[in-house]
Amino acid sequence: MNQMIQSGFLSQEVSNFVSKTHHLFINNKMVAAKSGETFAVLNPANGEKIADVPHANPEDVDDAVRAARAAFESGPWARMTPVDRGKLVWRLGDLIEKHADELAQLESLDNGKPITAARGVDLNFGVELLRYMGGWSTKILGNSVPVSLEGDWHAYTMREPVGVCAQIVPWNYPLLMAIWKIAPALAAGCTMVLKPAEQTPLSALRLAEIIAEAGIPEGVVNIVTGDGRTGAALVEHPDVDKVAFTGSTDTGKRIMKTGADTVKKVSLELGGKSPAIVFPDAEMDVTIPGLATGIFFNAGQSCTASSRIFAHKSVYDKVVAGLEAEANKAIIGPGLDPSTTLGPITSDEQFQKVCGYIDAGRNDGAEIVFGGKRWGNEGYFVEPTVLANTTNDMSVIREEIFGPVVCVIPFGDDDGHDELVQKANDTDFGLGASVFTRDIGHAHKLARRIKAGTVWINTHLPNDVALPFGGYKQSGYGREMGFEAVELYTQVKTVLAKL
Repeated sequence: MNQMIQSGFLSQEVSNFVSKTHHLFINNKMVAAKSGETFAVLNPANGEKIADVPHANPEDVDDAVRAARAAFESGPWARMTPVDRGKLVWRLGDLIEKHADELAQLESLDNGKPITAARGVDLNFGVELLRYMGGWSTKILGNSVPVSLEGDWHAYTMREPVGVCAQIVPWNYPLLMAIWKIAPALAAGCTMVLKPAEQTPLSALRLAEIIAEAGIPEGVVNIVTGDGRTGAALVEHPDVDKVAFTGSTDTGKRIMKTGADTVKKVSLELGGKSPAIVFPDAEMDVTIPGLATGIFFNAGQSCTASSRIFAHKSVYDKVVAGLEAEANKAIIGPGLDPSTTLGPITSDEQFQKVCGYIDAGRNDGAEIVFGGKRWGNEGYFVEPTVLANTTNDMSVIREEIFGPVVCVIPFGDDDGHDELVQKANDTDFGLGASVFTRDIGHAHKLARRIKAGTVWINTHLPNDVALPFGGYKQSGYGREMGFEAVELYTQVKTVLAKL
């Protein structure tokens, strides 16, 4: 830690925050875990301990849920007007913008991502999303409904907040995913208990302090740290009305089963194995950078990563060579180094998983065109890896790797529209997909038939706060961002009056 400060990578302010004793955030107070149990947070750039954070047990979770329930049912939040609620959401965005450099350093230290991405993408996007959602507070509308009953009637609908929400976020975009969950819930008038991933809790703990600074009332946002046991206690709690989860498909399935016991509303944003289809007429100056960004950004730890590329035989060699060249440009190193473009995998567990997939691909006969091994002698770094000669029965094609590993598969003229759609859809997932071609009509026809929540044309990965985001099939259900995210945190009530 001191070496990073001396090198100018970490400010004294951030170092002081990381080094202090950390607490849970319940009812706008920093409180110790009842058991006193803690767990270590590790720096993925070198595997060394950064900090110890509290491990919330079921009693701590119960305190947090009770605080959220009290805030929802009574107190200033329950009585707040939509205008004032929107102002608070906007103020939170302003404060995050004010502390953006500090938060980006925390994110880079904890997650490993390049500081330029943390600051230029994650923080900017999060601030924009809070301001966007703050505007929705005054626009959550019902309808007057004409009915065909005998006599005189007045019928209308109201859209009301769903209540107390458990929000569980992943480690690949720790702060941004927390904002994705918190912003629409606040706009809708819900209260919440947020659990960050145990690998990356530091930015959420700093966010807790900023939430208090923003003046958001007691109990509206509570933040508890811990592992899967803490998350399970949240999902199982009988006074939680809704669970919003982003993470692995296997965990999402368990949440669905547990939530069924109390018939909780559940929204899930899960894994992906996104296809990208490159046609002969694709503009390579656009296609290659788009594909490379899609797979190597955030060290491939994006659920919509362009990990499965179908390239027409006439451009297959160009695509492979282009991806190899892009991979060779990567500057690998600690995320806090401003020159780094590819940081480490976030945890040793995920590092081992990614390396295991590369070995499996090699053993199954895939050609490693570039990369394919660990980088350096410490930390969890994996070289950007390009695999060729892959087939659909290989695990590297069938399963989500969640690392900087891309597979390129050729297709020919005998693969018509139907065959390409079948290949793109031949996966359990359906989160993202992309089509690269100058024939815009063909691209839109494919977009209609590919089973994915987002289909990009001549790009891969960009997002906007106004666009709903979510998956088909085992990539989950429910949509985040756009008004669809507000819908996740509201429910409709019908009122029928006989006049």
